[in-house]
Amino acid sequence: MLSVGIVGLPNVGKSTLFQALTRKQVDCENFPFCTIEPNVGVVEVPDPRLAVLAQWSKSAKVIPAAIEFVDIAGLVKGAHKGEGLGNKFLSRIREVDAICHVVRAFEDPNVVHVDGSVDPLRDAEVIEIELAMADMATVARRKERLQGKLKSGRSKELDMEEALLERVSKHLDQGKPARELEYTEDEGAVMRELSLLTYKPMMYVVNVAEEEVANEDWVSPLGSGKIAIPLSVKVEQELLDLDESERQEFMAAIGLQEAGLDRVIRAGFVLLNLITFLTTGEKETRAWPISRGTKGPQAAGTIHTDFEKGYIRAEVIPYEVFAQRGELGAREDGKLRVEGKEYVVEDGDVVHFRVSV
Repeated sequence: MLSVGIVGLPNVGKSTLFQALTRKQVDCENFPFCTIEPNVGVVEVPDPRLAVLAQWSKSAKVIPAAIEFVDIAGLVKGAHKGEGLGNKFLSRIREVDAICHVVRAFEDPNVVHVDGSVDPLRDAEVIEIELAMADMATVARRKERLQGKLKSGRSKELDMEEALLERVSKHLDQGKPARELEYTEDEGAVMRELSLLTYKPMMYVVNVAEEEVANEDWVSPLGSGKIAIPLSVKVEQELLDLDESERQEFMAAIGLQEAGLDRVIRAGFVLLNLITFLTTGEKETRAWPISRGTKGPQAAGTIHTDFEKGYIRAEVIPYEVFAQRGELGAREDGKLRVEGKEYVVEDGDVVHFRVSV
């Protein structure tokens, strides 16, 4: 299961956001091989399509897609040198697939800011610099090892790596994250092996004051080019304490169209470059997360490894068609497609795989 690490300075709302998210946890028994620690929560990805399919199929249960959120130890300046809990902070980030960076944009004299004042852009840069400095040390160590290999002789692969490390080093030295560079397929393999912190995709959660949560004219204090989601962690906690009718009434009263937590969860899913295909029947309706661009046999393999080996074809109905007419209606209308091994699965495809086992 892919994971998103929640990071941030002390007192920005990071751990409170994690607590709110994990109160939306799914039943982990549906996700085998997933060991949950106290600071890891498996959170359901909101998807209203599932209820529609389940109604058509009269499904006994519904299983949503899910991702892990990890509450990572707080950060102080100098983390890349081991200050505070820096070493633990950095090692945990290396283990996650993407980063959710929480910055504070609300004023509250009862909540002390570690730097004495509220400045979201400054706070974001503190962590970005720490991650870049840690990456520069990682690249430097890799360059040293590479020089030892080059003494024994050059090769196309070693020359490629040498040029790549030099390019990444210069980029990091300019204060820019490694994710902003473009890479060839071979270079991408080296980058994944390096596991640089700034290579991981990142989104920002801007913890705003309550009166800002429904501001349609809200402008991110972090500038353009960064995925930033405004929410009030305090409001999200209050929403979770209400039943559904009270929740809707409260959201309407403050002008909130959708809970911020749902936006964060969906944004995390997109950040991981995931989509979902859907299966439905009397037993269950389920969302299956896969990487964008996955072909039919590999998608079938997420259900069972034997399905990839025995893949014959996929019977596909677009969600919009299924939602209107169900499976029988789609078949009658000729809207069910039969796809072979080169079929690239699209988000929302309702799929039935034909396999030989």
